[in-house]
Amino acid sequence: MSNTRIWDISAPVDAQSPVFPGDSPYTQKWNWTLCAECPVNVSEITLSPHVGTHADAPLHYDSQGSAAGHLPLAPFIGPCRVLHILRDDGLIYPGDIADHLAGIPPRLLVRSCQQARTSDWSAAFASFAPETLDLLHQHGVVLVGIDTPSIDPAASKSLDSHQRIRRYDMRVLENLVLDHVPAGDYELIALPLKWTSADASPVRAVLRSL
Repeated sequence: MSNTRIWDISAPVDAQSPVFPGDSPYTQKWNWTLCAECPVNVSEITLSPHVGTHADAPLHYDSQGSAAGHLPLAPFIGPCRVLHILRDDGLIYPGDIADHLAGIPPRLLVRSCQQARTSDWSAAFASFAPETLDLLHQHGVVLVGIDTPSIDPAASKSLDSHQRIRRYDMRVLENLVLDHVPAGDYELIALPLKWTSADASPVRAVLRSL
């Protein structure tokens, strides 16, 4: 029997899932329901691709960028490091992570919340300073993730950190749930769906012990 442990780091998705104000929440209705005349339940679901745990595609922040379904999968699978940098708001600066980069694998996930917000919206959340992404790129990191709705502050109009990952062709995961994951190194599996024209994709993100 394998001793490999799996951590599910995906947010639950339902009608209570928070979204940026004005974005499309999760809604579901039943088009078919089990009965004597119908052998199946079939629902219709409407949501923003940024609901719950998701991967942004470059199309989200670059009008000429790739859609989610065209992203190479390699960055979303492989060794990663989980860091705990707990704060309710504000930027994560290079000095917050500089002492944790020795031997870093090409993926970094940051836990900033004592408990990830999976059922209520707040504009106060941690995000990355763009200089932090400069440093991570210098260390060969190709994917960053965080347990908040965005790698930029909620009020940002310039999306400086998104523009950094565009420049470096890095991938990003948002709305992770890392509440019960100890700091350390793991294997990440978080594949985007093959949505060929979408600006983001839901993922079922998991970590496996190495």
